[in-house]
Amino acid sequence: MSTPIAINDRWFTTERISDDLYLITEPHYFWWNRANLWLIKGQTQDLLIDTGLGVASLRHYLTTLIDKPLLAIASHIHFDHAGGMVEFNRRAIHQAEASALCHGDNYEALCTPRQGWVLPEHFEQAPYPGFTVSQYTLRAAEPTQILNEGDVLDLGNRAFEVMHLPGHSHGCIALYDPRSREIFSGDVIYDGELLDGLHCSDISTYIASYERLQKLSVETVYPGHYRTFGKAKYDQIIGEYLDAKRKPGCPAEQARESLS
Repeated sequence: MSTPIAINDRWFTTERISDDLYLITEPHYFWWNRANLWLIKGQTQDLLIDTGLGVASLRHYLTTLIDKPLLAIASHIHFDHAGGMVEFNRRAIHQAEASALCHGDNYEALCTPRQGWVLPEHFEQAPYPGFTVSQYTLRAAEPTQILNEGDVLDLGNRAFEVMHLPGHSHGCIALYDPRSREIFSGDVIYDGELLDGLHCSDISTYIASYERLQKLSVETVYPGHYRTFGKAKYDQIIGEYLDAKRKPGCPAEQARESLS
């Protein structure tokens, strides 16, 4: 089944950030859970970081922007980031969540009706005639590339290091450019409520990921949600999270004590 084309191509919007970077969003979907989709134009290949809900054809929408091989990457398996992966011929995800994408695992993607993350009121406008939330599902897509910690994605004129940073989910990754000190962070870090209480989350692991990020030289963060931010906000978010979660008696401390 092909992905429907959005009504009058209005489901997506594009903001040109620079000559080689575009931000695509789904403005008629609930702002609180609306993902940022990042298209990075390279010399030899392009990267698409996250593919949105998959309720309208992102591949069709991007036709005029794509002029070389494109690798679609899911920063993690959740439906708002991996929903459109099935549309792309080249698709990559971290090893920890490759099976969930391959099998269309709705539970891991947080989109079963019982989980309550995909609701009719979250859609300001239907993406196409006849769309119903009750039929929404993560469509299975076999990864063509498995990502692991330390992999390098070479675009010819720049390269990104894959960082495995679990905590929000098992397979969360970020892409880091050490030359520009830019990081595309998915749901690892963003300027909003950080979700670490999901069935796939682990606070102790999240703390370890943030302790690692605290040592990373970062100038600009391109997150999976909300606005782009710089070093000062990056340091603040990490510091506040670590201060809160390291407190005695917090879930992370209790988990560490139970293991000792």
